Amino acid sequence: MRVLFQPANKMKINAGIVGGAGYTGGELVRILLNHPECQVQFVLSQSNAGKYVFEIHTDLEGDTALKFTSPSDDAVNFDDVDVLFLCVGHDEAIRFMENNIIDGKVKIIDLSQDFRLIEWSSFNERKFIYGLPELNKKQILTAANIANPGCFATALQLGLLPLAKAGVLKELYSTGITGSTGAGQSLSPTSHFSWRSNNIQAYKSLKHQHLHEVYQSLHQLQKNIPADSFEDGILSFVPWRGDFTRGIFVTSQLACDIEIHELEKLYDDYYADHPFTFLSKKPIALKQVLNTNKCMIQLEKAGKKLVIHSAIDNLLKGASGQAIQNMNLMFGIEETSGLKLKGSFF
Repeated sequence: MRVLFQPANKMKINAGIVGGAGYTGGELVRILLNHPECQVQFVLSQSNAGKYVFEIHTDLEGDTALKFTSPSDDAVNFDDVDVLFLCVGHDEAIRFMENNIIDGKVKIIDLSQDFRLIEWSSFNERKFIYGLPELNKKQILTAANIANPGCFATALQLGLLPLAKAGVLKELYSTGITGSTGAGQSLSPTSHFSWRSNNIQAYKSLKHQHLHEVYQSLHQLQKNIPADSFEDGILSFVPWRGDFTRGIFVTSQLACDIEIHELEKLYDDYYADHPFTFLSKKPIALKQVLNTNKCMIQLEKAGKKLVIHSAIDNLLKGASGQAIQNMNLMFGIEETSGLKLKGSFF
């Protein structure tokens, strides 16, 4: 098997990935291999230890000679990296932290939901900051540990944050549809191609787990919204499983007396210093954001009713891309570094 020559590491950020065989881990590897300021030191996968990374992520053949390693491998030293990405399942991140000693100088970016809520955000000496740059950029700049937001939570919040900052959010209704990669790589009855193809289904109506972090963020900007009104709050959200592989499209609606031109200025002003979130004056489509770290937003007004559409790639802005955006901020490098990705519109 041909192995590519790897040049000596001249990068300033050494990264490790835990759980690199899944969808989000694969996306992290793809971006970091081409990141101008980063070098991947190891990619852990207990079930694939010893295999080349490209044997699992087959599009990477010819791009890397990295092999998956096991957490117990003597060659793996967590203290050798500057940042550690945890791409493991929910509840597994905290177990990993409990079972492994990681030096305090190593920054951690967790992509599970284990540390997202304030009451869950501390682990021993570590304090996790909720890593939505469009909300918490100042805190992220000095953070040592990040809890990366959920994918539906990201799409919902980016559509609503400017209204919360203006204090005008009230009872609203949201729907969102997601691709099959949102369910993870392990097969389930609703992630098989034969089930997904030409099919959609509502699931977890009004009780999706990401609503907890959404309320927490909205409360941060608009104090009269309780921090966790999961059962009887202002937001009624129905998510859908879609018959496509990646992407999330969310639509929210509420009563609003503000004129459309004022609303557009509100959004333009809020996102002026955020390089990945854009307000479009034309109808948006999911394909505009696929394979990018962008969020596209569109506003529509019909009488006193406001409709907000927001679209992201669930694996990038909703997961791995946002994690790298957070890494860039934490290490004081250009926020868009490694993330100027070419979309695939056709």
